[in-house]
Order: sequence, then structure tokens, then C-alpha cells
Amino acid sequence: MPQDADHTAAPLLRVRDLDVAYGDTPVVRGVDLDVARGERVAIVGQSGSGKSTVIAAFLRLLPGAGRITGGTVELDGEDLAAAGESRMRAVRGGRIGLVPQDPGTNLNPAMRLGDQVADALRADGLRGPAVRQRVLELLAEAGVPEPERRARQFPHEFSGGMRQRVLIAMALAREPELLLADEPTSALDVTVQRRILDHLVALAEAHGTAMILVTHDLGLAADRADRVIVMLDGRIVEQGTPEQVLRSPQHEYTRRLVAAAPAAVVAQGAAEAAAAPAGSATAAAGDDGPAGGAGPAGDVGPAGDVGPAGDDGPAGDAGPAGDVVTVRNLVKEYKVRGRGGLLRAVDDVSFSVPRGGTTALVGESGSGKTTVSRILLGLETPTSGEALVDGASIAGAGRAERRALRRRVQPVFQDPYASLDPTHTVERVIDEPLRIFGIGDRESRRARVAELLDQVALPRDVAQRHPGALSGGQRQRVAIARALAPEPELLVLDEAVSALDVLVQEQILDLLADLQERLGVSYLFISHDLAVVRGIADNVVVLRQGRVEEQGSVDDVFHSPRADYTRDLLGAIPGAAFAR
Repeated sequence: MPQDADHTAAPLLRVRDLDVAYGDTPVVRGVDLDVARGERVAIVGQSGSGKSTVIAAFLRLLPGAGRITGGTVELDGEDLAAAGESRMRAVRGGRIGLVPQDPGTNLNPAMRLGDQVADALRADGLRGPAVRQRVLELLAEAGVPEPERRARQFPHEFSGGMRQRVLIAMALAREPELLLADEPTSALDVTVQRRILDHLVALAEAHGTAMILVTHDLGLAADRADRVIVMLDGRIVEQGTPEQVLRSPQHEYTRRLVAAAPAAVVAQGAAEAAAAPAGSATAAAGDDGPAGGAGPAGDVGPAGDVGPAGDDGPAGDAGPAGDVVTVRNLVKEYKVRGRGGLLRAVDDVSFSVPRGGTTALVGESGSGKTTVSRILLGLETPTSGEALVDGASIAGAGRAERRALRRRVQPVFQDPYASLDPTHTVERVIDEPLRIFGIGDRESRRARVAELLDQVALPRDVAQRHPGALSGGQRQRVAIARALAPEPELLVLDEAVSALDVLVQEQILDLLADLQERLGVSYLFISHDLAVVRGIADNVVVLRQGRVEEQGSVDDVFHSPRADYTRDLLGAIPGAAFAR
């Protein structure tokens, strides 16, 4: 706990009997909480538990028909629930800072990043050359390299982690007393997440800023907070120190959250990995060995993948009959604009996906895993090497063969909110690939849609609803049903559960395991999260900067990793210490 968190004095934030409703529907009921100066508090719970609504109420930024219907929100004795809008404009950013969840939607794509930070400073009355100087200082404090150059760039030129650092700089620009961080790292891989949170906590401590961290990740809350508050259905059901909540949960819902936390599955393996000497495990058959030299730092190719320079590998032959996918010596290079060179995003990658089994590609953002998936989906052409489905080359296929291959390889993407057309009914969404591939007449397709809804455990009446009326987990079930519609041999699951809270994530992983057992479909499971991979994969391929660091069975990689990088990924799993 920060040394300056004084619980004997009056709390900085004092909330009593807070009620919030959307229209006539109550969503937050009787919430009481205190936050001391300099204290870090985590609010955890599944989607819909009310945690984000609570902090939106603190700022009086409730969407649509949302309103505070009862209670008080006192900041240093001032009741914000009763304050006028002009007063709240001064509080927002001035006394209370906000780090929102998605930097992709919370930064203006048409404005340079330095100008966006400058706007936050001008709201506090700063003018003239001092603004530019302070912008550079804030970006540097937030860990943005080369702040003078980076301040002139636009959001699309930054990685997700760098964009989040800009939001942190904006949130702390006016040195608030309280910082609200709403799922600030949920879209980032675990190692970037760790660095961002390390930096966020260090900055908050340096300024004596109290912090409320909203997250669905109980392990992350345990690592970062002095106190954990658990919410369910708009109420606080349990709170205590991280050790109390994780080791001795009292409420049944908290026990479910603890059991569903992926860190609990891999904690023992992470402990063994941390203790194992380097190189203690032998490489699996077909392992390409450790990565070579790193490429140009910060160079990003399409799909955000970063890779080092290296030599082309020879193309291989079709894989064994037991593999549905064989990737041999795969290389993908991109031209680097303005630098007259080539960026190698994928460098001599080889692996296979067993028929009816699951291979996981794991690595940080920029490791090349998404580029590999795009090649398998026929959306990118490799520079050299080959990707084969049942021995047929994806890159070498003609138009008719490529169409047939696309029917056999279907994607499920990360964000169920963005991957489904909001104007279509669920029935039309699932029916679309059937129409595209000319499968069946209208009546048979309707029957197939009903069958697919059964397979993904959704009620059939969902067919006439629109995606906007569904929860995140339900939307991802629809996305899986859509991918299964043309009866593919392989699903490419690109971060397919990373946007979901742990309980829904557990349900979707259970669904995928059940579908694989019943249908015999194979999975290429792409993730930055080794904790999730542990529960679904047969084999793991660890990628770093476009190259294979190591690969092998799940047990070998988790219990006896031979690469330092793999050990770093295991060590970055939030909450492992409490799960042991």
C-alpha cells in the first residue's frame, strides 16, 4: 500500500447509498465505498455488474437516460451528485482524471497526439510555449519514446500500448487527486499490460494520486490494488484486501470469479517456469530454435506485426496425414514507407495444426501471429515458404481453389461488437456464409441457422434479434455459429476471448472444447495470453518479432519452458502469486 494512503483522515472519496438507473431500470443499488488519499482500489465483476456505471456516475458522464437516483458522491466533502454542470466540467480532468478502456475510440484519429494532450492542458488555463513544453514532459513521463517526434504523429501511427500511454498522459495532465482507470489494459497483451500498469501506478504514486481500477480480471486487481471490491448486479457483494478476497472468498460469486480466473489454471506451471533454469526443456520436434537478431524497433507492418530481418527459408512438402494445416518456412515481408527497405513480419515460421486438435500461436503485439493467420485465411500472400490445408497450398491456389479453401478455413475475430453487422438480424448474419458459398435453398438454410444456434447454446428466438440487443458473450457465440455455418475444417480464432470477462471467457472456451469434440473441427488459437491458452490448446508456438522462440506440447512449454521470453510471458500472468 502506498505510504501516503492515510485511512485515519477523512477519505478523499466518500460514496453513500449510490443508486443509478437507466430510464426506469435500476442498475446500481446502494453502493457505499471510501477511497483514501493515495489508495489504490480495484472494482471487479463481470460485464453488466455495474462497475463502469459507478465510475461514470462519479464523473456525471452516464450515457443516454442514465441518472443518479439517490445517494451522495463526496469528493473531499463536496457532493458531486448535486453539483451543477459547470462545476463538473472543472472537476473532470482537474480533480478526477479518467483513463478509458479503448484508445482506438477515445483518441481523435484526425488530430496529432500532441495537440490532443495540449487540449487537456489548455482546459486548465495553460497557454503559449509552456503548453508544448508540458506536452513533451507528459509524454516522456508516460513512457512515450522520442516525445518530440511522436507528438507530431497521429493515433494510427502508434501501437495499442503507445496509444494507451497517451491517454495516461492526458488523464494526469492536470495532476488530479483521483484517477479512474476503466479497463485500461484489457485490449493489450500481458507483457505490455504489465509495463503500462507499472508505469501508471508509479506515476500515481509519484503524484500522490488515489486510483480506482475497474477490471474484470481478478488476478490483475490482486496484483495492483490495496483493496478489492466485488460487484454483482449493481451491488457490492464483497470487499477486502487482495489476499482476503482471493484466498478466502466469502461470497459464492467471488468464488466463481476466482475459479474462472485463468491465472488459477497456470499458477503452478508459472511457478515452475520461473524456477526452472534456462534451456532446461528440450525442444519439441520441428522447433525452429531461438529467435535471431531483432529488426528495426518500432517498425510496424500491416496488421500491426513487427518482425526482424532474416533469410528466406525453402518451401517444404505437404504435412503428414494427421495434420489439417502445415506451415513450412513461412516468410512475409513488407516495404517500409520512407525508408526504402523491407520489414520481415514473419521470419521462417514452421508449425502444424493436428486434425481435430488445437495449436496456439502466442506472443506479444508485433510477434507476427496475426500476419500468419491472415496468410492462412488467404488475406495475405507469403513472400516465401508455404501454408497448406490438407496439402493444398493457399498461396498457389487459383480462384476456384481459393474459394473452396476459404470455405474450409473460417475466422472468429476478437471483438464481437465490431465483427457482426449491427443492421442485420442474427439469422441473416449466420446465413450469410451459406448464401455466399451457395449452400442449400432458403428453407434448408433457415433450418441450418436454427441448428447452429442450438450448437452454440443460444435460444432459437435470438435469430430475429439484432447484435446490439445481445451481450458480448452472446455475440461471440453468434460469431462462432457464423464461422461454423459452411462446415469448415479449421477455425482461426484471433484473440476470440480477450475482450470478454473471465466468466464469459470460461463459458466460450468450454463451448469451443465441446464443439471440437462433437464436430471434429480444428483450431488455430491466436492469443497474447498464455493463461487462456493453457486451458484449450494441445500445442503451443511462441512467437517473438516474427520468429519461433519455442514450440511443443502445452505441458512442455508451461512446465519446462526453455526460452527466457516464454518465462517472461508466464511471469506476466496477473494474479499467479495469489492463485498458488
